[in-house]
Amino acid sequence: MQIGDRIRELRVDRDLTQANIANILKTSQSYYSEYELGKRAIPIQHIITLCLFYGVSADYILGLPKGLQWPR
Repeated sequence: MQIGDRIRELRVDRDLTQANIANILKTSQSYYSEYELGKRAIPIQHIITLCLFYGVSADYILGLPKGLQWPR
């Protein structure tokens, strides 16, 4: 699952529109749509905002595997 798929899933699970999330991110709905479609990279600040809003980790949004060992 790609980043866009994960943020779409989070949004849809909460019955929110792209416009709702774009407003939270202080961007346009068309820009946000491109994040979900994978046509535009999501700025780190937007990832942070989405993590805080949805209550998930950046690892989840980025699709990183659970249990990564750090530091090695």
